[in-house]
Amino acid sequence: MIRKTLRTKLQSSLQSEGVTVTAEIMPPRGGDPSDAIEKAKVLSKKLHAINVTDGSRAIMRMSSLALCKLLLESNIEPILQIACRDKNRIGLQAELLGAHALGIKNILCLTGDPVKAGDQTKAKSVHDWEAVKLLNQISAFNRGEDPVSGFLANGPTDLFPGAAANPSASNYNSLKKRLEKKKAAGAKFLQTQMVMDHETLENFCTEIADPLDLPVLAGVFLLKSAKNALFINKYVPGACIPEYIIERLNKAKDPLSEGINIAAEQTKSFCKIAKGVHIMAIKAEEHISTILEKADINLASK
Repeated sequence: MIRKTLRTKLQSSLQSEGVTVTAEIMPPRGGDPSDAIEKAKVLSKKLHAINVTDGSRAIMRMSSLALCKLLLESNIEPILQIACRDKNRIGLQAELLGAHALGIKNILCLTGDPVKAGDQTKAKSVHDWEAVKLLNQISAFNRGEDPVSGFLANGPTDLFPGAAANPSASNYNSLKKRLEKKKAAGAKFLQTQMVMDHETLENFCTEIADPLDLPVLAGVFLLKSAKNALFINKYVPGACIPEYIIERLNKAKDPLSEGINIAAEQTKSFCKIAKGVHIMAIKAEEHISTILEKADINLASK
């Protein structure tokens, strides 16, 4: 059976000449998705797609798959995060097939934050797979392969997988080898953790991502105060906010406004280096529009 591959808005934008912008929302810590959906409706007018986190920092929240489907029903393109921490390969395979069936095509493949980073430290991690094996499974499903033998009964899936990266990693050689494996496994784009300066991103793109021909969405994080930055440095895996930014927030009369300015400066700078940006404004998503306006990013014609 010949299947026609349909490109998502995210895929089309990443393959175009223009800037690509995504942002992140967290599912609710409860059963009512209405607030998250309303935030997404406002954001969707400014973005190409909205990334829905999957148990970020090992904290319980509503299923990312469920919220992604609800966003799709509101004509909002989602990016489904899938973390390997909480499911074995059978559960992950089921989630991928379910996402395809629901029309959710964009998948960000993650190993997952350690349980010790969360608020239920007695929970048991699964980690049957990690991000590279999850990417390999998506590639196999997209070829129509059954994980045991033969081929999928209803033909191949049509999923668009991406991977995460940390440009601030201390071991650059290890980072490069890891991303080479993710590329070989089928990653089509990279979404980075928060990046705090122009030089770090430029080195990452020039030395690693560009040679691998992987478009990069550089992570921009809205810092609300110096205290917020210190908390992130202490508790968020992979975070490395430099002292000069913390000091800038500490000296500001209005720390939140200064954080918006910093995020806008980074967005404007990063869009000249990478394919685009991924904006993270946890519990402050209403400020993303201001960040984009200050950065002179207008996607009205997207």
